[in-house]
Parts: sequence; C-alpha cells; structure tokens
Amino acid sequence: MIILGVDLGKARTGVAVCDKNETLASPVEVVHEHNRERLLQRVASLAAERGAERIVVGLPRNMDGSEGESAQNARAFGEALHALSGLPVDFSDERGTTITAHSFLNETNTRGKRRKATVDAVAATIILQDYLDFRRNARG
Repeated sequence: MIILGVDLGKARTGVAVCDKNETLASPVEVVHEHNRERLLQRVASLAAERGAERIVVGLPRNMDGSEGESAQNARAFGEALHALSGLPVDFSDERGTTITAHSFLNETNTRGKRRKATVDAVAATIILQDYLDFRRNARG
C-alpha cells in the first residue's frame, strides 16, 4: 500500500511517500504554504498524484507524552485532510524527528538554503519510516 507521510509545520510542511511494499520512505517535497486550506489542497493533491491509499501525519507530543496545542492542530489537520481526500489518516509520534533529520543532514554536510529547504521533507520521511516499521512489527 502506498502511504503518504506529512510533517506539518507553520510555514513549511514536509511530505514523503513509501513504495507499494511499504519498505522504504522517500522525500517528495516541502510545501511552503501558510494558508491552511491551500495546504490541505496541496497535500490531498500529492496523495492523489502518488496513488496514496493512506496518510500518516506526524503528531508532535510533548516529551512527557501529553498532547499540547501543536498536537491538537495536527489532529485537526488530519481530520480535515481525511474529509478532503477520503483517505484514512493515522498519526505517528514525531518526537525527535526534526533533531534526527538535522543529524542526517549534518552527516551529508547539507548546509544553508539547501538544508532549510530539505529538513522538513527529511523529517516527513523519518515519520513515515517509523510508521512503516511499526506496521511491519505489528504484523509479526
């Protein structure tokens, strides 16, 4: 099943997709959009273009596991995305993904404008890969 991963941000939203076998997540793009409706339209459009059958949105929990305003915003975005796309939307704990993304970019010596343009897509890829690994482990 093709699954689209989303790292929701205020200014930039990272998007990733996996292969049909749910083996590997890959970055798609970073959407630069402040307007929520246009962002929803773009993510739904990317899901349709990629043939996604499910969407996973990163859920920014607090370090103690509780959900604050950002998590509530992500849940509301996911519900609106489900209503618009008709696809099931799941959520995946994204604690630490941006830190991990920066670490990956440090290893590849990605700096400056290129780094800023890439980090959110890398974070979306990590969110999606974590979700794929969870699904694989749950199946046994």
